Amino acid sequence: MIIKEQYISTTDGDLFVKTWTPEIVRSKTSIVLLHDSLGSCIQWRDFPKKVANTLFMQVIAYDRAGFGNSYTRHTLPPINFIEEEADVYFPQVKKALELERFIILGHSVGGGMAVNIAASEKDCLGAVIISAQAFIEERTLKGIQNAKQAFQRPEMLSKLAKWHGEKAQWVINAWTEVWLSDEFRNWKLCQIKNVFCPLLAIHGENDEYGSTAFPNYIAQNSSASAQVKIIENCGHMPHVTHTEVVLKAIASFIKSVIDLD
Repeated sequence: MIIKEQYISTTDGDLFVKTWTPEIVRSKTSIVLLHDSLGSCIQWRDFPKKVANTLFMQVIAYDRAGFGNSYTRHTLPPINFIEEEADVYFPQVKKALELERFIILGHSVGGGMAVNIAASEKDCLGAVIISAQAFIEERTLKGIQNAKQAFQRPEMLSKLAKWHGEKAQWVINAWTEVWLSDEFRNWKLCQIKNVFCPLLAIHGENDEYGSTAFPNYIAQNSSASAQVKIIENCGHMPHVTHTEVVLKAIASFIKSVIDLD
């Protein structure tokens, strides 16, 4: 396994990128990971390596603007930040890495971003959506409110700072203040209707940030073939708590989308 770390330049600052390439690669198609609201490359743990080794494909992850090792943002993301990732930032990542065909895989809000990318990028051959929100439920708001309260404890902020350094408080605010704002209450994953590549939506039945109505909405409103995988006794982090189940579902899906030599 070859693991590479690099920075790429964007119009606003440098983004940190990490790539996992197995010794044997069976496809020119790469898998690109998009992290959640508190995430970063390092917080994927060994999941990218496992995906790469399972499918013999290159896996790429990057820290979004304001997160992890990427550049600092001093203002909160705009209300349309999910769409912004697909319209502004991802095209720059794609160009810098000279990506051609790819599979997009996003967790939580990264899943919403993945939907928008799949809707706008003709080179996206498939989308894997894990624990994504599709609209705002009371469960979503309650889960975020509980998290906001928990992060008022210094030890919780210190834990987040291990991954984000001095950006930790911004990371919390970028999640809680935007999602809990009145302006965000009517948000919906509207671009799903413009997704014309195959899609897999994975969701834990006990996800604390959204019910199984989310993956069902995503699958029912996609304009291409879509599969739903509901994992029993599972919360918001199925790739962590039910790794083998998730890997098996992803491998089966991707093998149905592209040819692996």
